[in-house]
This record gives sequence, structure tokens and C-alpha cells, in this order.
Amino acid sequence: MAADERLREYRGKRDFGRTGEPSGQGASGGAEPRFVVQIHDARRMHFDFRLQVDDVLKSWSVPRGPSDDPHDKRLAVPTEDHPLEYEDFEGVIPKGEYGGGTVIVWDRGTYEPLSHDRRGRPVDFAESLERGHATF
Repeated sequence: MAADERLREYRGKRDFGRTGEPSGQGASGGAEPRFVVQIHDARRMHFDFRLQVDDVLKSWSVPRGPSDDPHDKRLAVPTEDHPLEYEDFEGVIPKGEYGGGTVIVWDRGTYEPLSHDRRGRPVDFAESLERGHATF
């Protein structure tokens, strides 16, 4: 599936004449897949977690934020895919627009996909995410 199709929902929710959010017009990924965590002070303060998967950022809203305890499980609600340029987005989404509020980059970096099947063979990361068993 092409990025344009993956970003249809993202673009349909936004008026790019009113918001400074990137429309997703062609950033390319780097050698290693990236992640970004953003603090989003919208209706309620929450964190947005995004993982680069192919040509988009797969995204989740994390209402209670990250934990420093790896055994502490936190709810992560899937949201629409975002363009790769969103990794660098910081700013204020105008009130009345989808997600209106302040967005600040809290953390960013690269990650290594580690998903394997039961026999230890690597599994495509996008596929493992869809199945709900991604490891990175």
C-alpha cells in the first residue's frame, strides 16, 4: 500500500491551511527505522508514540504516558498513520482543529525490529505489528 493511501485518514482529518502539521508530501526514510514520542496537550494531556514502518509513522496515543518500569503495561490506542515529516513536528494545532493543542517532541531515535516466528526466523515488522506481536 502506498503512502498516499496510508495517509488518507490523516489528511482527511486536517485543514492544512489552518494547521502547521506536515501534509506528507515526500520525506523518505533513513537507513534505520525511527521512532518519536511527542507530548500532546490536547483535550487531555497524553503522549503520542510513533514508529517508522516503511513510508509512514505508525501511531499510538498513550493516555498515561510511558513508564520507566518495563513490567508496567500501559494502554496504547492506535491512531491514524502519520507522515514521516511528523517526526519533527512541534507547535500548536489551532483550537477547533483535529487534535487542537500543543505538541512537543519528548524523545526520538532509531529502533531495531526484532520480530521472529516460532522457529526463530525474522518476520516482516509491519506484518508483526498487524498481528499484535511486534518486538523491537
